[in-house]
Amino acid sequence: MERGLVACNDIDGVMQTLNFNHNPLDWRLFIDSSKLSLKAVLLHNGNILPSIPVGHSVHKKESYENLKILMEAIHYDKFKWQICCDLKVISLLLGLQREYTKYCCFICEWDSRARSLHYSKKDWPARKSLEPRIMNVKNQPLVEPSKILLLSMHLKLGLMKNFVKP
Repeated sequence: MERGLVACNDIDGVMQTLNFNHNPLDWRLFIDSSKLSLKAVLLHNGNILPSIPVGHSVHKKESYENLKILMEAIHYDKFKWQICCDLKVISLLLGLQREYTKYCCFICEWDSRARSLHYSKKDWPARKSLEPRIMNVKNQPLVEPSKILLLSMHLKLGLMKNFVKP
């Protein structure tokens, strides 16, 4: 336990104890956060092996600093797993500004304030880099964008919120 986060800092040791072969390409890191907690779990590709919780905090909320602490604690730089998470966590991992953004898309340079172009412009230029202080990038990215897997369920639920108002 360090800085309010319970995390496994010896992933290889846990894998050996469980008699699992640890090839980082066979595992993906699932990160879930809310206003009150932060959780990280290793999921096996194909779901043949059970999930392995590697990080948890009940008092850490979703923020760039807390995700940085988590990534350092589990030694993400050593393993570089693929990452599954929702769009909010993706934006935090890539260092994007959270509120009042003009360029909120991490994939392209979509101008969210250009209302006249929203339904007429079909192609938006792809993002070439994620440099701090350029196009709403606030911090240095914690992961490479190519390591992020978009979950279709989160996309569907996020899009449905635009059409269904309670």
